[in-house]
Amino acid sequence: MIHSLGRSISSVFCFVFLIQCTTSISSAAETKPNVLFLICDDLNCDLGCYGHPQVQSPNIDQLAQRGVRFQNAYCQYPLCGPSRASFMTGMYPDQTLIHRNAIYVREHVPNVQTMSQMFRNQGYFATRVGKIYHYNVPKHIGTGGHDDPFSWNQTFNPRGRDVDDEDLIFSLTPGSFGGTLSWLAADGTDAEQTDGIAADTAIQQLKQFAKSKQPFFLAVGLYRPHTPYVAPKIYFEKYPTEQINVPQIPDGYLDTIPLPARKSVNRKKDQINLPDKLARQAIQAYYASITFADAQIGHILAALKETGLDENTIVVFTSDHGYHMGEHGHWQKTTLFENAAHVPLIFAGPGVTAKGQTATSPAEMVDFYPTLAELCSLKTPPSLSGISQVPTLKDATAASRKTALTQYENGYSLRTPSFRYTEWGENGSEGVELYDHSNDAAEMKNLAEDPETKLLRDELSQILHARIQHAKQTPKGVKQIKIENRRRVPR
Repeated sequence: MIHSLGRSISSVFCFVFLIQCTTSISSAAETKPNVLFLICDDLNCDLGCYGHPQVQSPNIDQLAQRGVRFQNAYCQYPLCGPSRASFMTGMYPDQTLIHRNAIYVREHVPNVQTMSQMFRNQGYFATRVGKIYHYNVPKHIGTGGHDDPFSWNQTFNPRGRDVDDEDLIFSLTPGSFGGTLSWLAADGTDAEQTDGIAADTAIQQLKQFAKSKQPFFLAVGLYRPHTPYVAPKIYFEKYPTEQINVPQIPDGYLDTIPLPARKSVNRKKDQINLPDKLARQAIQAYYASITFADAQIGHILAALKETGLDENTIVVFTSDHGYHMGEHGHWQKTTLFENAAHVPLIFAGPGVTAKGQTATSPAEMVDFYPTLAELCSLKTPPSLSGISQVPTLKDATAASRKTALTQYENGYSLRTPSFRYTEWGENGSEGVELYDHSNDAAEMKNLAEDPETKLLRDELSQILHARIQHAKQTPKGVKQIKIENRRRVPR
């Protein structure tokens, strides 16, 4: 009798517990919005909604029409690993201590609470599809790369025919792909490519979330347009090489910029002064990869709408940093010019009331974390250095920030709505750059030696130093492990 009573009480308790859990999940789903975080790899602002005259990006453009597009959003470090660690922790690279690739985030900040981990800790189901933290591309496609397992409830590592077709890929350095200009107009369909598989996986996850009503943070990281630029042939056909414009630099240009800046644009020795035919083919392949990635984003967003989840899901679209396609004579990333620092950024969904508007005030990638937390009414850790952009999402004319900070190696660059000011070395000991964006959007005329800009340079230098000091502050509540004491985190 006692055992029967015990079983009855236990059954009632379990039943009540399940009802409470179901009610809690249902309540959370109704009161807190979901998050769909979409990120491309090595994508600059060569998009239709950013005014590019050739690149076709209809799905990203449509997302911009129903959200806020940030005209002046910037990465904190123009390299995959440091940038991704920065925005996923809401801290600057001098706080994560990550300034190069192939480092797990907890090697330097072992007790950090990452952005998706915050969602996970507060009742959301956090899922990763593809590349969010650093991966070596294409070497790590299909693996966990340098992922952080504490950040997710569930992960998916898609692997497509682009990996199997490596022998078919053209490369400036045969057999080298990830850091070298390389491309392939591929046979087959979108669905066979890694990013096509990622899109299908994300769609299946959305369908499951629609059924379960579980609040979610779904991060989908596409690999394109990262090298090798691989996309089905139909996307290459959209960009005939004879219609491609190759950026040119005037004779003597490199003598007008500091030595560290000159080294940054000459870093890839095999990519200097590309023959015109190769340059056109590289740009064609890059554009093709962008449009291919846009198509996959379109599939995901269509599924979001079909499931009805679009009504209660915040969508963020971005890239990990910008990219050069011949500007300043450079290809790829790792400079402190606008091309490498500038990133696309769109917010849409619940809480974004300035729909279809463009924000011109600066934004930083470290702002993602506090912005999403505020939109979802979640408690943030004290370690965050970014600020919430919610005021700008409600009124695109409201400036949440006045400046944006980007660093690379021993250089720091400050972007205001009108100027870019860069110092290399301690207090600019290795050179200074100043560009007036109202007259020189391409940043080709360095005004740092112009006597008429001295007062402006002094003012911007003072602001830059204050920003650097802030970016170097020890984050609250986070243990930092310096390189000399670093141990690899067990996997």
